[in-house]
Amino acid sequence: MRGAVKATIVGSVTLAAACAALILYRSEMAPFRSPSLEDFPIQGIDVSHHQGDIDWPRVGAQPNVRFAIIKATEGGDFRDKKFAENWRRAGEAGLVRGAYHFFTFCRPGRDQAQNVIATVPREEGTLPLAVDIEFHGNCDKVPTVDELAGELNAFMDGIRGTFPQKPIFYVTQDFHDRYLKGNEPLFPEHYLWLRSISREPEQEGCKEWSIWQFADNGILDGIEGPVDLNVLCPSEAGFSRLFAPAVATN
Repeated sequence: MRGAVKATIVGSVTLAAACAALILYRSEMAPFRSPSLEDFPIQGIDVSHHQGDIDWPRVGAQPNVRFAIIKATEGGDFRDKKFAENWRRAGEAGLVRGAYHFFTFCRPGRDQAQNVIATVPREEGTLPLAVDIEFHGNCDKVPTVDELAGELNAFMDGIRGTFPQKPIFYVTQDFHDRYLKGNEPLFPEHYLWLRSISREPEQEGCKEWSIWQFADNGILDGIEGPVDLNVLCPSEAGFSRLFAPAVATN
């Protein structure tokens, strides 16, 4: 009898713990309501060869796609096989374009700069170069703050003559807090593109972030499979001038 009671108690505790874990998971990971066009009128996507063949006219006709940030390069020698096509066709579809480089921790920053210069066209009316800085998909090296700052500064020194604009740094909140927060003087001046897919990040007049990636599982006409979704901070003055006023539709 005591064994049955004990088993019942253990089962109840286990069930309660499982329920608590499920509630926590849902609160942390369940999709929240997507940012509205009313609150965030300039929205866009980021893509790479993983999205396959994109129907850019269909994508560009949607009101929640006004910009596209397109993967161009990675490390010192990788070039995305879809970059040139995506760059051209996104422009033909009337979207504001930007290119991004995936920064690896295992190649010198100057080598990576040369890869970008050889791949990304320098054109007027585009977003500043974005630099994707994260552990996911990177090499095994875990740089110190000083090591990362040194290589990013070397990277910027290498591209500044070709791409003089202040870059956009793409980071997760955890990466930001680990490396950038409190160490701003060590790193090149930058706009912040923040990934936060479980909650809306704090904001104060676009001082905290300029672009927010709010989803990695977006569904859009013209793209098969999931795509990353982003919004521009409504009062961002640095490159909002690139966007013409949205045309109201009935």
